[in-house]
Amino acid sequence: MAALGFLSVLGRPGVPRRSTVAWFPAAGALIGLVVGGVWWGADQLWAPGVTAALAVTADFAITGMLHLDGLADSADGLLPHLDRERRLAVMTQPTVGAFALGAVVAVGLLRWSALASMPANVVLIVALWIASRTVMAVAIGAVPYGRPGGGLATAFAGSTAWPPLAIAGGAAAVGLGAVAAGGQGVVAILSAFLAGATVVALGVRRLGGYTGDVLGAAGIVAETVGLVVAAARW
Repeated sequence: MAALGFLSVLGRPGVPRRSTVAWFPAAGALIGLVVGGVWWGADQLWAPGVTAALAVTADFAITGMLHLDGLADSADGLLPHLDRERRLAVMTQPTVGAFALGAVVAVGLLRWSALASMPANVVLIVALWIASRTVMAVAIGAVPYGRPGGGLATAFAGSTAWPPLAIAGGAAAVGLGAVAAGGQGVVAILSAFLAGATVVALGVRRLGGYTGDVLGAAGIVAETVGLVVAAARW
């Protein structure tokens, strides 16, 4: 599956194509199944803190830290007071600034603490990971590409698959969220969608559209917010 190869280290690397976008939610489900499986398996052997750390590490390893890198670059480019050209330039630099460091540390801590405070739930992880990749797929089709000079994600630009993907991915994520944690699971999924859409909206406002970094940031923020909401003691 081309989408799995693009979004993780599990598939075979290949040249991104527009048709790849249609498989983003399915790739999210497979990645989530592996991460959730690591979380559940570790929960049989270790205390919650170690279990959570292994699950977070597994996700970063499986995704090749692609989305984490997107979060770091997006934080450095979108959060400071800069003009559009400077934002785009900052996001291509290999250095890590204060905004990137703060965002990565905050997301890592939130993901670890949320997982450590809940019993292992594979279905919840699958639902959230479907939601995050659905956000990416919808953003690709619904908003313009934001980097005039082009980039890796330009291969996806112009995808028309997003309306059915929004319905199918949204329904799958919400349905699995309900199975995983009832009403709280549904709220967690909806919160994930809202968080991811907020990141994309920020990219549109400050860059004029999405970039690969913005997609990665939207996905990882969506997952993190969903985990935090799911871990709430209601």
